[in-house]
Amino acid sequence: MNLHPIQLFDAESSTFTYILCAPGEKQAVIIDPVDHNFQRDVDHLERLGLTLAYVLETHAHADHVTSAGRLRQHTGALAAVPSGCGIPPAELQLVDGDVIRFGAAEEIRVVHTPGHTAGSMCYLWRGNVFTGDTLLINGCGRTDFQSGSSEALYDSVTNILFKLPDDTLVWPAHDYKGQSVSTIGWERQHNARLANRSRADFVELMANLKLPPPRMIDIAVPANRNLGLPHSV
Repeated sequence: MNLHPIQLFDAESSTFTYILCAPGEKQAVIIDPVDHNFQRDVDHLERLGLTLAYVLETHAHADHVTSAGRLRQHTGALAAVPSGCGIPPAELQLVDGDVIRFGAAEEIRVVHTPGHTAGSMCYLWRGNVFTGDTLLINGCGRTDFQSGSSEALYDSVTNILFKLPDDTLVWPAHDYKGQSVSTIGWERQHNARLANRSRADFVELMANLKLPPPRMIDIAVPANRNLGLPHSV
């Protein structure tokens, strides 16, 4: 049975945060929380009577600071991160094929999808895929910094994500155009950067984007490698 996540938006960084829980269950998981939304997210959990079991990161973000460390301290949840992203304080260093279990019988499958960063992960749960910056709605994450690789991203999307069922719901880490959700089937056919494009053409396209560096990269990446906490903690 498909269940939809609770989707929360940060307007400053255009980041989506997701809370996953099943009806009648008291345990929840949060994906990609943002530091200045810490109280908002805690209030959501308390309002719904939920206990946070895990804080998941799709990668070490470059455009905002995570609240993973604060949420872990406040709730007792475990931090779970991609093993290739250099986030040593997290209790769980995830690798491809891992399964995160919470509630009575909920399972999140961990899928390694390098490209935006070398360690980037996607998470599969009940017909939903949380794609981080690997696959965006009608786009994809950039590949020009932080161990990015256009070749790896193309392979991750076409050989892994696009092999999922058409009706799998795509929930990205960001959206900049007011969209909230897509499907694998739509993205496979229509994604402006990836659909019906050869690997070589995609690599050329990404090499010519000429994007400015993320405004917060020098602050966000070091902070996120410590779960958003000061390094003295």
